[in-house]
Amino acid sequence: MPKTVSRASTTGTSGMCTRIGVGAAGGFYPAPHRYQLYLSLNCPRSLRLSITLGLLGLEDSVATAVVALPTETPDAFASLRSAYEATWHHYEGPLTAPALCDRWSGRIVSNHTPDILRDLAGLLTGHDAACVPLLHPPARAADIDALCELLDQDVTSAARPAARSATLDLLDRQLAAHTYVLGEELTAADVDAWVALTHLDIPDALARHSHLRAYVRRLAGHPAFQRAASVRPSPERSATGAG
Repeated sequence: MPKTVSRASTTGTSGMCTRIGVGAAGGFYPAPHRYQLYLSLNCPRSLRLSITLGLLGLEDSVATAVVALPTETPDAFASLRSAYEATWHHYEGPLTAPALCDRWSGRIVSNHTPDILRDLAGLLTGHDAACVPLLHPPARAADIDALCELLDQDVTSAARPAARSATLDLLDRQLAAHTYVLGEELTAADVDAWVALTHLDIPDALARHSHLRAYVRRLAGHPAFQRAASVRPSPERSATGAG
């Protein structure tokens, strides 16, 4: 029986990649209050999902639970374990999070973060679309995916210093000319970029990048980014450097 929570991989656990609103036989369709997100403490993917919920105005429609060690969050851990066991008979694999659960059936819909992020927009039923940003504009879809791949490869503590520096230089130049990383509108690329930058566990990583530092501070003041504090890294990160 699983005793700890693992962070979901990029591909998700086998058999746990169902989509909301994709395929008539799937049984999962957009409905307020139907779904619950299990988020992992200090996990970049969980932070991306938490921020996205806030940007889309879905905090009241999608329940969330932060899962840590069983002794720290026993109720959330037990609920997540029950969801995995309801989804897969005699499940003995890792309890990975983030995970999206269908509260009606008690089953896991998906633990594949990219799919969950895309499907959240489909839960906007009953919301005024004019009140929320279009996080995945079709015209920028390829740019958003390309930037996410670049961030995962080069803007990490484990990345090659030369590659990380070159990518930070590129982002800093972009923000010197634009409000957000892909232009003048906030998109999913900004969620990805902000999470990557705030998880850089490298002292003064942005010391030479004044536009990136200002960008990180500005988004940190946005209500959706502030409300995601429960899944942010617990120690104070030093990536933003001096003002």
